[in-house]
Amino acid sequence: MKSPTSLNWDTPQLPVPLHEFTMRFTSTPRGARLARRLVSHRLHDWGYPYGDAVNEAVTLIAAELAANAVRHGHVPGRDFHLGLIEAGAPGTSYTLRLVVSDTRGERLPEPMGRGEGDGESGRGLLLVEALSSRWGVVARAPGKSVWSDLGT
Repeated sequence: MKSPTSLNWDTPQLPVPLHEFTMRFTSTPRGARLARRLVSHRLHDWGYPYGDAVNEAVTLIAAELAANAVRHGHVPGRDFHLGLIEAGAPGTSYTLRLVVSDTRGERLPEPMGRGEGDGESGRGLLLVEALSSRWGVVARAPGKSVWSDLGT
């Protein structure tokens, strides 16, 4: 999905996962920072070294989605969940999927159009859209999951 003005409610099926990392984090700024750091570490372990364009792009997407889960998806006493999957078949390109879930289903992402507004915030989903091959939102009980795919 490349349009920041509509939400994609379908999650495309991935091939068999090669690697998978999932973890719950406290719905705090500290939890969001930890999520971002662990994504970067995990990618490094999977062969996408620190400083590599793929590692930096996925880490930035993780930072934006985790920050949004903390800022807009926070429900007192509830954590957010992050999943990172590398999927593909040998001899083909791989897909990295990042999924961040929170328990606040009534607060859906509202990406701003390019050039809208003059505030210092509200542009995180534009970064997600620019760096992702596609992204979207999936309803879950309770809450929602925002996912982002990046082809390698």
